[in-house]
Amino acid sequence: NVVVKMPDKDENYFIKKEVADIRESWINTLKDLNVCSQKGLVEMFDSSIGASTVLMPYGGRYQLTPIQTMIAKLPVMDGECDTVTMMSYGLDPFLSSWSPYHGAEYAILSSVAKIVAAGGDYRKIRFTFQEYFRRLGDNPENWGEPMAALLGAYNAQMKLSLPSIGGKDSMSGTFNDINVPPTLCSFAVDVAGISDVVTPEFKEAGNDIIAIDIKKDEYDLPDYEYIMDMYDKVSALMKKGVLKSVYATGFGGICEAVSKMAFGNKLGLTIDPSFDASEFFASTYGGFVCEVSPSKEELIDVEYRKVGCITADPVFIYNDCKITVDEAVKAWSDTLERVFPTESEPNDVGRRDDIYTEKNIYVSKHKVATPKVFIPVFPGTNCEYDTMASFVKAGASVDSAVFCNMSESDIKASVDTFEKAIRSSQILMISGGFSAGDEPDGSAKFIASVFRNEKIADAVHDLLDNRDGLVLGICNGFQALIKLGLVPYGKICEQKEDSPTLTTNSIGRHISKSVYTKVVSNKSPWLRKADLGGVYVIPASHGEGRFVADEQWIKRLFDNGQVATQYVDLEGNSTMDEAYNPNGSYYAIEGITSPDGRVLGKMAHSERIGDGVAVNIYGNQNQMLFESGVEYFK
Repeated sequence: NVVVKMPDKDENYFIKKEVADIRESWINTLKDLNVCSQKGLVEMFDSSIGASTVLMPYGGRYQLTPIQTMIAKLPVMDGECDTVTMMSYGLDPFLSSWSPYHGAEYAILSSVAKIVAAGGDYRKIRFTFQEYFRRLGDNPENWGEPMAALLGAYNAQMKLSLPSIGGKDSMSGTFNDINVPPTLCSFAVDVAGISDVVTPEFKEAGNDIIAIDIKKDEYDLPDYEYIMDMYDKVSALMKKGVLKSVYATGFGGICEAVSKMAFGNKLGLTIDPSFDASEFFASTYGGFVCEVSPSKEELIDVEYRKVGCITADPVFIYNDCKITVDEAVKAWSDTLERVFPTESEPNDVGRRDDIYTEKNIYVSKHKVATPKVFIPVFPGTNCEYDTMASFVKAGASVDSAVFCNMSESDIKASVDTFEKAIRSSQILMISGGFSAGDEPDGSAKFIASVFRNEKIADAVHDLLDNRDGLVLGICNGFQALIKLGLVPYGKICEQKEDSPTLTTNSIGRHISKSVYTKVVSNKSPWLRKADLGGVYVIPASHGEGRFVADEQWIKRLFDNGQVATQYVDLEGNSTMDEAYNPNGSYYAIEGITSPDGRVLGKMAHSERIGDGVAVNIYGNQNQMLFESGVEYFK
């Protein structure tokens, strides 16, 4: 027996509430758990692996505008691919608590709107649902909640002509006397092209902000016929470039949308004084907030309302209310800061911002038309494919081998394979990952122990001492080079008590974000095609990237030009601010070299770039690292 209850009309979730204080309402909206920043949580996950991430989780110059749709290129081993997959979700627990039927319909519509806002074609969407409900037992009213939700989901699918192709039903959401809200979470998956993608951060001061709304029937259910026509028109305007940035409205309404769109580039807003405050803060699903040029001739076929305009002054203005962007960002960030912190207190030991210019850069005497690169692969390595692709694109040939440690004979065979590969290569590249799970007691120990094998160590020294070879280590590879002594000493040796090292990020967790790095020395052949003093924005992803050394070593490295790159802010200055120096490295050091520059170790992943990659990150992403390494032998 199932009893489906009618939602309480007097408690209608969609009734707009009067707004007594705009400033208070704005700040409280940004603080709400359904709106607030999740940056500290998101950055724990590797968002750039595979060199195929089209939209990084947070975009704009300040990396503060969150995306609504996960977009990645299809991975291919050879060649290029401009096809992308999109994935978004929809859920409002308060709406579902009022009416599981409405909650399911708007969860689906919300997931669709986010895909459309990112440039996807809603007609290609497929769904998968995740469901949680209270323990049902034999209570007919309890059974009525999932029944109503599934009826709502069915209706939405039929009206949109879009099917669900999978799902997970976790029906028991009860612990003692605590119940989850009736939950049907919709995940929408789509396929598109890179050229279709539109990013959500506001682009330019002087542009207007408009809202494009959905229509509902007398039961506050979506008018799907109107919505589908509107989505087609919005998609067409996006392809023409009329809509510069688009954000699907949700729990925090237009207020949430315009705030988050402004955060990424820290642009200001002036809201039209006549815009109804109750509608500005109302939860609305299925509609959009868009950035358009002041001339709106091409919007003639679309019903819209002007919300306001974008300003260069980083202040939000709505009648008498004024909120600075930094104040708004703080309100948005503080809610989960104690749970998922984004800031710690790294040791500020000092700064150096000088540029080292070397007149006599080491040049290879052994010319090779197509240099060969050896990339060893260890248990936990995960960047070998990205690195291989970067070297091949730069004109090198690549050899790769897995170090097998299942048995003693496997280890002996792997040692012989590695020695032979190094002796027949011009470049040794140790790529990123988490060798042996980085446990216990620090990362890259496994790699270092392998390279200390007498045969392999002799092959590396022969490469460097007799054949003018190059060595590069990125992230986990940098950690290995430090442990081996190849940086900063230039040879495999035991670490001393005062040797520079890499240790746990000052915040105590994994960091994944794009960082601004400045080339501060031209000593390394690896950086010969980079601009000396140039700033490059590169993905970082590590848990142990904090460079630590005493003052004597710091001075020696800088004075000898061995500090290759530093973390810098938007003005190009080295910094201890974790927004730009995410691991708290001393003197903001990101990469160092051997004394002659031929061995380079760095933390940020220079290999994770490509056409259509990280398009919401602002700045030059290509250091020409791999091209420089190949050209060195020519």
